[in-house]
Order: sequence, then structure tokens, then C-alpha cells
Amino acid sequence: MSERYIHIKGARVNNLKNLEVKIEHGKFTVITGLSGSGKSSLAFDTLYAEGQRRYIESLSSYARQFLGKLDKPETDFIKGIAPAIAIQQKVITNNPRSTVGTTTEIYDYLKILFARIGKTFSPISGNEVKKDSVTDVINYIASLENEIRLLITAPFPSLEKYGIEKTLKLLKEQGYVRIMHNHELKQLEDLKTEDFNLSDSIQIVVDRIVTQDMDPDFSGRLGDSIQLAFMEGHGDCSVIHMGSMEERTFSNRFELDNMSFVEPSPHLFTFNNPFGACKTCEGYGSIIGIDPNLVIPDPSLSVYEGAVVPWKGEVMGEYKEELVRNARKFDFPIHRPVEELTEEQLDTLWNGNSHFAGINGFFKFVESQSYKIQYRVLLSRYRGKTLCPECHGTRLREDANYVKVGGISIKELVLMPIENALKFFETLEVDPLELKITNRILPEITQRLSFLCEVGLGYLTLNRAANTLSGGESQRINLATSLGSSLVGSMYILDEPSIGLHPRDTERLIGVLKKLRDIGNTVIVVEHEEDMMLHADEIIDIGPAAGKFGGEVVFQGKFDALKKNNASLTTQYLTGVREIPVPKKRRNGKNKISVIGAKEHNLKNISVDFPLNRIVAVTGVSGSGKSTLVKEILYPGIRKYLGQYGDHQGNVKRIEGDLSSIAEIELIDQNPIGKSSRSNPVTYVKAFDDIRELFAKQNAAKHNGYKPGFFSFNVEGGRCEMCEGEGVVTVSMQFMADVHLVCESCGGSRYRQEALEIHYRDKNISDILNMDISSALAFFKEGKDKLEEKIVQKIQPLEDVGLGYLQMGQSSSSLSGGEAQRVKLASFLIKGAQKSNKTLFIFDEPTTGLHFFDIEKLLIAFNRLVDDGHSIIVIEHNMDVIKAADWIIDIGPEGGINGGTIEFTGTPEELVKVKNNYTGIHLKHKLK
Repeated sequence: MSERYIHIKGARVNNLKNLEVKIEHGKFTVITGLSGSGKSSLAFDTLYAEGQRRYIESLSSYARQFLGKLDKPETDFIKGIAPAIAIQQKVITNNPRSTVGTTTEIYDYLKILFARIGKTFSPISGNEVKKDSVTDVINYIASLENEIRLLITAPFPSLEKYGIEKTLKLLKEQGYVRIMHNHELKQLEDLKTEDFNLSDSIQIVVDRIVTQDMDPDFSGRLGDSIQLAFMEGHGDCSVIHMGSMEERTFSNRFELDNMSFVEPSPHLFTFNNPFGACKTCEGYGSIIGIDPNLVIPDPSLSVYEGAVVPWKGEVMGEYKEELVRNARKFDFPIHRPVEELTEEQLDTLWNGNSHFAGINGFFKFVESQSYKIQYRVLLSRYRGKTLCPECHGTRLREDANYVKVGGISIKELVLMPIENALKFFETLEVDPLELKITNRILPEITQRLSFLCEVGLGYLTLNRAANTLSGGESQRINLATSLGSSLVGSMYILDEPSIGLHPRDTERLIGVLKKLRDIGNTVIVVEHEEDMMLHADEIIDIGPAAGKFGGEVVFQGKFDALKKNNASLTTQYLTGVREIPVPKKRRNGKNKISVIGAKEHNLKNISVDFPLNRIVAVTGVSGSGKSTLVKEILYPGIRKYLGQYGDHQGNVKRIEGDLSSIAEIELIDQNPIGKSSRSNPVTYVKAFDDIRELFAKQNAAKHNGYKPGFFSFNVEGGRCEMCEGEGVVTVSMQFMADVHLVCESCGGSRYRQEALEIHYRDKNISDILNMDISSALAFFKEGKDKLEEKIVQKIQPLEDVGLGYLQMGQSSSSLSGGEAQRVKLASFLIKGAQKSNKTLFIFDEPTTGLHFFDIEKLLIAFNRLVDDGHSIIVIEHNMDVIKAADWIIDIGPEGGINGGTIEFTGTPEELVKVKNNYTGIHLKHKLK
């Protein structure tokens, strides 16, 4: 029985209350529950931590010193555990060299494929570059009739190198008897110095043979002679018919059209190796150079209207005047908008010609004058990270692109969407000789590419930098990589893999997870998505509430049985007992901001209005262009209008509208708050400053001269110096996990006795930090001090977003992803409440890690902000948020190059009437 189940007994990690649960092997299990109920504590801090710890414990002590140290989860026992693989919602790497291709190992297979069967083509003639081998020469001789007399010769490079006399002497010393002198066969012994001119052509006769049937002795001798001829001829060898004097030349040099080429090898296609990396960008794909978007920020202007920003003023304006004066000489349209110029005209504008310097020529002059401060300032204004001009972002040296498989270079392959690359490999035809090589490599490539398409990432390219992916994309790439490795008998633990996925893509993801289960793995998913629960073999609902009110198994069983269990909050939402209400009325208003001509990434020159003083939801399938439009065009554009520079803005004509009605802009995305053990919710919302000031106002504190800083656990003063304000002391155990012991000096309170003796209404500073937020809120509301009003104002939003169960001083490093996001949201709610200035809030998938109950609270907070006069734009896939929006902007229809167009703008009620709209199809069920 123990082999069929993972049996956990007495789990007490974080808020788990002696939890006992059995999870069946080989099944797809979903762990659900409120945010903060203990799902991650069970899945990651208990199950995964124990699986990893046992694996590390099995290694030698020498190997363990190089691996992370993991704590033993606090449990009575865990039985039947399998090797654990965790796929969490975080960006895989910050390494700028890491790409989608290298992370999934597809690029490693591509390198071998191109090195082994790639054909090199000359960029001059387009002909294939080939070199002859000894075998090629032997095959040629074997193809001739028998009894033909042949000479195998090697061209002598030049008589000028050593002179005539020394050359003849050298050849004789090397044992050669005959040479071809001006195409005549002559004996070396008979030749004198005066018979030669320095310009004469000489070929060394390496061997004389008569063709016959090939036997091992004859072919062995022939091979030796040909090898020697190639060596003496510096790569060239000739076979001459003695009767007709007809000559056939061979070369083992990799050359064509007077160009030398590098023979394909895996190193040639490796951008992490100096041999294969582009020399300009050193394999990074981008360089710090002149940013075209800064030089020409508004391409709708013509050169005459001042499109080239640095060509302004009396001195720099001379460059513009020079172009205007001479434009008619080479027919350049100075009155045409830059965006309408042809590629040739744009090239002329940047590189100039004999009549004017061009933009690049202008900046070369500026660089030559950079010893002057004003020129350095000018140069810095237009510098930025730009695409490498030599490799165009592919990171490889130029001649790597001369090698092609199926008519396509590796550069073209890594720049095409993954779904197109998959089609290419599925239809790739190779000759019988190459089939033996590709039989091993092609299945690996196509399998991995198809897994990426199955998890909804077909719109990405293999060249996409891994550090630019969202948390959801990173997690799904990890998932596809795990599928590609074909492990069986393992325990896969996933943290909300549906994040960042449109409901349409969630269906495909469920299919991938089932496939992972079907090959013999145990799949455990922490998830709130209703569809995921519906398809699970078993559901474990943790609750009943969050924090200290959670940590228990409320329900375990199948989806149908869950619907009959009324004790669970999850059930109440699934059955409709509780529901997130649809607004009775959608807000209206005239104010709006318009984005005109957005072309960044896959956006197809779109123009769209964002209404203000409303909740606006930007929707669409994964990769359709939502984040590009909002985070890379709208957000930096408004910041620039407000005078806040520093963000790179995507390609857009202009942003216009009621910009003056916005005083500030705030972005809250999926980046977690500080991971420091000293950071906590109460410090993040700046309430701890007021609490410390409150304690410093007490008579006992004044008498002793204690300032607010004395009550900080981050600086010397009132904090305990043995644990330096941490409350715990960490003991290193060499090869084993570190042990965390409660500090003996302060007993975990973080403070010295002097600080703990100062009380406010019978509570000391440590008591306040140990309170949960709901209790602290009630405590400070009863007080009459003005500082307490400020404290209540700052911690009330934490309660409003559903974090009342957290301790005031709980370490940020122990918060889940959803909790960290809502602490951040609470700080924005505080700012929103305090600001009379109208603010535009942009939220990037705020429902990450949120249960139905938490989403309901989130929407209440959103509506409060809008009612206070602020505006909200939310990028979201969650249908409960979308149905509560006042206005929807839907982008699509698909992801990647098939996306980037505005499919719909209007209210949710209007969207569900649109036929064949993915968002509308899934929204229809919610609006019923």
C-alpha cells in the first residue's frame, strides 16, 4: 500500500497543522485552496524539499559541498516519496547568453545537425563549396578503363621562393625523379639551371601508375601517393593522362570564388564560444550603440520637419541643411515621412553618400570630438542597447550563415517562430547518406519543438533571450524540457502553470500534463484554475481559510465529490453559492489616451483608445501582444510625458489624448517584493516607521533618550546583537542543511531587554510584530493617538486585499507569490488613497496565485481606486476579472506573428456577441 501512495504525516511546515495526507502515485493531483492556506507549504516546502533532500543525502560528502543545502521538513514521516522535480513560476535565468534554444537543448541538436549535414554555399555565386578528399581522387581513377597510364602530380608553388638552383637540389634530395616542366615530362637529372625561368610552371611527379582493378595493395599505394601530392601541392593535386596529356585537378582546400570558408563544426555555431560568436557583440546579440528610436523618435515626420532630432540648433543643423541642399542631386525625398522611405532611401539617410555625411557620419564626428564635455553629453543622449548590426541579433559570426540545411541557415531557423520551425523539420527531406545521421538528431529536435507548441509557446523564437520571458513562459519552457527528457517514475510538482495562459491555451496545457502522467509520473499541481480541477484525478483542498486559520485538509477526492462538500470555500464558488458579481452598470466617460501606430515586436501598426476613470482589461491569447502594447509602449510613453525618463519605449508614432488629466503612473507586475529575511509586510507599506515613532513618544523612551531608530531591528541600538535582529541564529553544518535555532539571548523577540521594557497599551514592540494584521488593525483602531490613525491607514489595505492573516513582522522570504503581489498591491492602494493626483495604475496579471475568494477582494480594491478618481488598466486572462471590467481591448487573433491586431474594443456584453473570438467564447459562460 505504501508503494502506491506518498504518505505524509504530521506536517508542520509554516502554517500546516499536523497535516496528514496520502497522494496516489501515477495520478494527476491538484492542490487548491485560498492564498496563504498552505498549498505551497505542502507541495514545495514539504514534498519537494524532502525529495530533493533525500537525493542530496544519497550523494557523497564531496559532491554535496557543491549543492544547495536543504532543511529537513518538519514532519513525523514521509513515505513512498519519488525523485522530485519542481517547476516554479519564476524566470529561469538572468544570464543574457541564455536563449529558449539553449534552455530546451534544441540548439545543441541544431549545432550538430548543421555541422554534420550542412552544406556551405558561396555568398558570391551561390554555388556549393566542396573540397576533394583522397577517396574522391581514388574513385575518379577507379572509374577509368584499365591499362591507362596516369601521372599523379603536385603543383610546385613558386620558383622565386628558393631560386632555381636550390629548388632543383631540394627536389632531388627529397627523392623525386621526374617533373612536369611547362607541361612536358622531364627527368630531374637531365635538367640544368639555365633551362628554367622564374615564371615557368612546375609540377612534381609524385607517382606513375597504370589503371587496373582495385585491390588492397594497389589502392593503399594510390592513397599514399595522393596524400603526398596534396601535401606537396599545399592542397592541390592533379591526375594527368600520359597519352592525351588531359589533366584533372583536385583541391582539398575549402575555397570557392577566391574566398576561403570555414568547414562546418559544432564550434562554428556556438555563440558562447569565441570561435563561433559574432566579433562585434561577442555573442550577446546586442551592443551599446546609437539607438535609432532615440535619433528618430517620431518617424511620421520628414527630414525637413526635423525627424532627425540631433540635427537641430545652429551648429548641428548644418548636417540637415547639407542634406536639404543636395537632396535633388540623388533624388532624396526630404518632405516624405521617414516611415514611408524605402529601404534604399533609409540606408542613404543613415550611411550618407558623396553629397552628405549621413546620420552615422554625424555620430562618427561627434565621437571624434568626445574629449569635449558637450559632445560626450550629446552622444550619451542617443546611446542605447541596440540590435547588433553585424549578426542582427543571432549572435553568430557572419560565415555561419553560409551553411544551410534544406536551403535554410541556422540564423533563419532561430529567428522564425517555433511553430514554423517545427513545420520545416517535419517536411525536411535528406539524401540516403544523411539519413543515418539525421535519424538520431531529427526526432529529438521535432519532439522538443512539438512540446513547446503543445504548451502554447509556438509564437516564441529559439533566439529569444531567456531573461526576457515572463514567469509563466519560463515555467512552461521548463515543463517542455522535462517532457523532452522523457523521465518516468518521477514526481513533478508545478506551481500554477496556467499563469499567463488564455483559457484556450489552458486546455492544451492540461493535455501535456496528462501526457506526463501517462508515461508513468506523479503530477502534483498547485492551482486555482477551474478547468485544471475538472480534469484532475484527485483534488486536495487546503483550508478552510488562510494563515493561522488554514493548514488543514478540507477535502480530498474527485471534482464531482468536491461540489457536494459545502465546508470548502472553493466549492461555494464552483457551485454558485458564492460568486464574484457582474457589475450592474459599466462606467462611462469621455477622457481617453490614444496610442497611434504601434509597431513594436508583433504589433501590426495598431491604433487604440484607452478610456480613463474605468477598469480597462487588455485580453487575448498568450503572445498576442498585450504586454508589448501596455508595458513597452503605453507605460514608457506616459512616463516620458510626465518627465520620468529611463525606460526604453517601443516603436510607436505617438501617444495623445487627455494626458494632462494623469498626474502619475504606477506599474505593478509579477516581480516579487524583497526576498530579504528582514523585509516584511509592515515595513513594505511604511507602517513600521510610524510604529517606531509611537514607541519613541512614550515617557519611558523619552526619559532614556530612545529615538525611533532604537526600535529598529535593522540597525544597532535596541536590537539583540547576538542574532543581529533576526530572532534566530543560523548554525552551518558543513555538508548538511544549516540549522536555525531560536536566539538564546532574546528568545526570538529580536530586541534587547531595554527595548522590550517600553510598552504602549500593554504591548511591547515584539508583541506588535507578532500580531496578525487583523488583530493589529483592531488594536490600533482603539487608540487615540494621531500616529495610530496613520498606522491604520497604512495597514488597512493589507486587510482589504485579504492578507489579514499574515503576521505584521512575517519575513517576505516566507510569502507565496500571490501574497507578495498583494503586499505590493496594498502599498499602491495606500498611495491611491493618499493621492489627490489622478493616477493611472497598470496591473500585469494581478490574479497570479489568487483563489476566487481573493479575486473578489481584489476587485473591491480595484473599484475603490476607480471610485477615488484613478484609472486602471489590467492585463488579464482571468474571466472573473474580465467580466468585471468596464471596457475590454482584445488583441489577437493568435500569438506571435499571427497576433498583434485589435480584435475588439467595447464592453463585456458586446464582446460575447462577437463570433469566433477566443475571449468571447470563454467569457459567455461567466456572464450567464
